[in-house]
Amino acid sequence: MANDKKKMVEAITAQEVDFAQWYTDICTKAELVEYSSVKGFVVLRPYGYAIWENIQKDLDARFKATGHENVAMPVLIPESLLKKEGELVNGFAPEVAWVTAGGSDPLEERLAVRPTSETMFCDHFSHVLHSYRDLPMLYNQWCSVVRWEKSTRPFLRTREFWWQEGHTIHETAEEAKAETEQQLNCYADFAEHDLCIPVLKGRKTDKEKFAGAEATYTIEAMMKDGKALQSGTSHYFGDKFSRAYDVTFTGRDNTLQYPFQTSWGASTRLIGAIIMTHGDDDGLILPPAIAPIQVVIVPVAAHKPGVLDKCRELAAEIGQYARVKLDDSDKQPGWKFAQWEMKGVPVRLEIGPRDIENGQCVLVRRDTREKQFVKFEDLATAIPAAMEALAKDLYERALQNRERRTYSATTMDEVKYACELFNSSFDSFSGDFIPESEYETLRDNGDVVVATIGDLLSGALHQTIENNVAWISHVAVGEHARGRHVGQSLVDFYVTRNMKSEKSRYMFWVQRQNIPAVNMYQKKGFRYINKSTISLLKINV
Repeated sequence: MANDKKKMVEAITAQEVDFAQWYTDICTKAELVEYSSVKGFVVLRPYGYAIWENIQKDLDARFKATGHENVAMPVLIPESLLKKEGELVNGFAPEVAWVTAGGSDPLEERLAVRPTSETMFCDHFSHVLHSYRDLPMLYNQWCSVVRWEKSTRPFLRTREFWWQEGHTIHETAEEAKAETEQQLNCYADFAEHDLCIPVLKGRKTDKEKFAGAEATYTIEAMMKDGKALQSGTSHYFGDKFSRAYDVTFTGRDNTLQYPFQTSWGASTRLIGAIIMTHGDDDGLILPPAIAPIQVVIVPVAAHKPGVLDKCRELAAEIGQYARVKLDDSDKQPGWKFAQWEMKGVPVRLEIGPRDIENGQCVLVRRDTREKQFVKFEDLATAIPAAMEALAKDLYERALQNRERRTYSATTMDEVKYACELFNSSFDSFSGDFIPESEYETLRDNGDVVVATIGDLLSGALHQTIENNVAWISHVAVGEHARGRHVGQSLVDFYVTRNMKSEKSRYMFWVQRQNIPAVNMYQKKGFRYINKSTISLLKINV
């Protein structure tokens, strides 16, 4: 059947209008979170928590398969204990929430609401570790932590968030480093296979590493808006924390030694990554592995004899191999379609009287909305196949998004060029313009068109491609080149170059108040397609 592209959820702000508001709309309207009465704290609603539970379940199984055990540490940390490792306390000091009274009685010592649990684990290790025979100790904790962030956004940065934090100690540095690498690879594999999010693995700079760590490693994912999101970290501590907290053991040579330590963590930020990597203007698109509901059955003409009975029969069968929900509420099918699309359910089945007569139903994929008729007896193969195809396509789309936004630099000159091209000194062009003939060079570099005056980089245009639409995603002109027709020439060159391409249309973001730019684009045939402050214009070529 034909792919139905009409917008079904008008309540969600379009990505191209306001990406941040689009994200927030999904968080609340898809019933993932609700804001609480305490600023910066959110309520994880049942659907949002169900996603987190599935993430927990998968990661927990991976951790246990490599010998890790779950523990639970106290939520409060004495200030004196927190201060034992200077880098840690200095790194977290601005974000620590303090308890200063118990009931009506002031405390003799302030207690920190845990921002992380290294200190408590070290204190515990100092009491239970005796001999090299006790090593390694491989622990993990599922909990929430509190960090008093100045600005917040659901899942991405809240003052309380849910996560897991692994803490391990080892006899040798080599074993600890191997643990650090192993857990980083664990996160990467989970992100790519279960969340369908391609990631890059690497070591953070010393400036960005975890406070007190010798080395911090991270997985980074690129979101639809071109921004990277840290999605999991693994830290190698060496024996720094062991020395600070006097954690020792009797070694094989019968001398006291300090163990080598790691920690690693991933949080509910992963849900934010899922939204910003896969979501569309109709809401969530959930990877099947972590979707609370993998298949939703929507009866059509449910009041007709036999429809609900057949739907219940199919739900029982599908429940043997997929997480399924029968929506037998009294709402209209169209409302149900939009609702479950907003919640990102991977597969929808539509079943009505005529379908039952023909022994089939309509299967709809959430990402493409492609519909196909499937015989009832074939659902056991068609549903898993649809979910597998959806997961593969989600990953490939995310990978393509990353690749088209990635620029390689192998020499320092190339690094300087890339930084110069996209640094903050370049702003949206405005003013009057001069003829293109005054350039010495107008250079085409793939998806980037570059203008120079003499040897000086003067302007750049960057495009991205999505669904056969060329998005002019970035036009920049240097201060020295303002009023010299640079912006107009870049657009002229770009459109002329692509006149014979297969792209169906070209689009560009521009602020309405940027009158010179608006006038220039309108003269070239662009027109408004929405009425927002930041407007979108298009031209057909």
